[in-house]
Amino acid sequence: MNTSPPRVVALGGTTRPDSSTERALRHALDAVAATGAQVVLLAGDDLVLPMYAPHEPGRTPAALRLVAELRRADGVIIASPGYHGSLSGLVKNALDYTEDLRTDARPYLSGRAVGCIANAAGWQAAVTTLGALRDIVHALRGWPTPLGVCIGGTDPAFAPDGRCIDARVDEQLRTLGREVSDFAHRMRAPQSGAAMRAAA
Repeated sequence: MNTSPPRVVALGGTTRPDSSTERALRHALDAVAATGAQVVLLAGDDLVLPMYAPHEPGRTPAALRLVAELRRADGVIIASPGYHGSLSGLVKNALDYTEDLRTDARPYLSGRAVGCIANAAGWQAAVTTLGALRDIVHALRGWPTPLGVCIGGTDPAFAPDGRCIDARVDEQLRTLGREVSDFAHRMRAPQSGAAMRAAA
């Protein structure tokens, strides 16, 4: 029986600190924190990692931290900019490190809700990036939340101080955060064996 609050890990953004994609990630994570969940943000320099090489035994401290945080996560939020119609190499490489979880009791992203956010200057890139993120989550055995968020167009969704100034984006990011948190809370809720069998 595990009564500790669920833990949600958010990863993504770009190598530029406080990018609009990172701001979207933080906004969704704020909604998660408001539900009482523990939250961890891995963005920017946290994701500057060597290209994933499964045959290489050594891992950098940043790579070890990423894998350890994903291992502990009950839910995950991923945000990527749309680069040439798909997610960035930075985010894809970080997700490739989930291969180090392949022999875990919960391999890859199994048993975790995963919220996906795509941010691009155009709607076509945002939509195709979101689709790619959801496909990757499926491949990693995660549960994409019903809502995935596309942020597109040239009008900024965030003010210079990081506040979300687009009402639609604000509501969607908050909804996505609540969906990840709700699933994580349900998975962590103490249940008797009989209750778990009845729910199956």
